[in-house]
Amino acid sequence: MLNFLGLYVFGRDIAVYSGSVIDVFARVDVSEEATRSTLTRMTSRGLLAKHRNGRKVYFGLTPRAKDVLQDGERRIWQRGAVNRDWDGTWTLVGFSLPEGRRSDRHDLRSQLQWAGFGPVQNGLWIAPGTRDVTEMVADLGLTGNVTVFTAQHAKPTEAADLAVRAFDTAAIAARYQDFLARWRQPPAELPDDLARQLLLHGDWLDLVRQDPHLPAELLAGDWPAIEAEQLFQTLATRYVETATPLAAAAIESIEV
Repeated sequence: MLNFLGLYVFGRDIAVYSGSVIDVFARVDVSEEATRSTLTRMTSRGLLAKHRNGRKVYFGLTPRAKDVLQDGERRIWQRGAVNRDWDGTWTLVGFSLPEGRRSDRHDLRSQLQWAGFGPVQNGLWIAPGTRDVTEMVADLGLTGNVTVFTAQHAKPTEAADLAVRAFDTAAIAARYQDFLARWRQPPAELPDDLARQLLLHGDWLDLVRQDPHLPAELLAGDWPAIEAEQLFQTLATRYVETATPLAAAAIESIEV
């Protein structure tokens, strides 16, 4: 859903008819019930705003949704899948929360993982480069429980060892290999390129959201993210030409 909104609503002052969304998602075998449930859930979470025009219901983006989609766009098109600009520094986040604040600890770990951090040892998470976690920590109400600093590794610790300890590089590589296996020959069972475009972007965003953006120099020379990113960009460019007319015909919208 986020990819659909990013492709066809973000950057436009429009709201899309719920029936159009249902029709588009049917192309990727998502039921009407599931689509309606997702729209309702996203509205209750403040990501979508409901608009009525006659008897029809339309959904537009809220400022919160625009922030989420802008972050996704940055991860996909600006940051890229391979970090070639590492300056040798790490951002370290240390924290200690009592057992009675297990929920807060879980939320912090989840947000750190989303921000590209990995656990190097209990209560100490690291990420390559300089990362600003001020807003994230403040939103969780944990400013007083967290210590943040930047540093460089020193002997006997090696940067490549830190990467392996804090991040499951084998699992990251396997996810890129799975992407390549699926998209070297785009799924022929899908009805058209609009369906393929939605799934392509969904698969790729899932990948880059889980990727801590480790420095290329710490990874194998045949790191599969390089080939996967090239494949994604090639297919994404192709589908702009072939899927956009299909979306224009399928999507009914109003200006908001």
